[in-house]
Amino acid sequence: MFHKLLNKSSLSGLVISRCSTLNLVTSRSSSYGPQFIDPIFKHEDIDRIVSNGELKNYQDIPIKPPTSFQTCSPFYNSVKEKFINYMMDKGNKKLARDVFEYTIKAMKIIQIEKYNKATTEEERQSIILDPYVIIDKAIENTKPMLKLRAIKRAAITYQVPIPISDKEATAKAMKWHIEIAKDKPSQVHFSDNLAQILIDGSQNKGKVVKRKTDLHRTCEANRAYAHYYFG
Repeated sequence: MFHKLLNKSSLSGLVISRCSTLNLVTSRSSSYGPQFIDPIFKHEDIDRIVSNGELKNYQDIPIKPPTSFQTCSPFYNSVKEKFINYMMDKGNKKLARDVFEYTIKAMKIIQIEKYNKATTEEERQSIILDPYVIIDKAIENTKPMLKLRAIKRAAITYQVPIPISDKEATAKAMKWHIEIAKDKPSQVHFSDNLAQILIDGSQNKGKVVKRKTDLHRTCEANRAYAHYYFG
């Protein structure tokens, strides 16, 4: 077992990526249970773990193999890769990647135009120019805290509000942005629409924030059925 070989001189159980010295070729499937942790492949994360003496905490812990896109490159961004995967249609990842890059450019253009039109220094300081920071803020502002699950009791199906994990909430926020961006006039490009929607989400406004609010409102209205989740 590769995870039992973990020590300070050999990070084979912890560092598994295309950039590492160890290439572990294995399949990645849904068979990995909750006891498996995600691989750590970023150099800064590895240095932090070693310097803090946390390396022993990863001894004998099963670790998932990395996906094909996970790399220790400084240009790797996990949010970017997830967005690309959600936008991908019929396996055309190159097209999804190109669309995402156009979205980044559109966000940059919109923010630079706002920055140049700003009349005060305080207004300029409030404008975020980094598209990835905008995406992170948009996702954070639109992540739901609850979700609805259909539970059948006595031949009646109830929409029961239940807590949602952070991972699922992040995925739902991303999918909401993409779904709403697709609902656009034919003369508007998808990347331009998605760029504006992400900017609105980073400012805690827009259609995605409204969808999150509507979901929370529905969960609040169905709070009387919450006990069915534990029944």
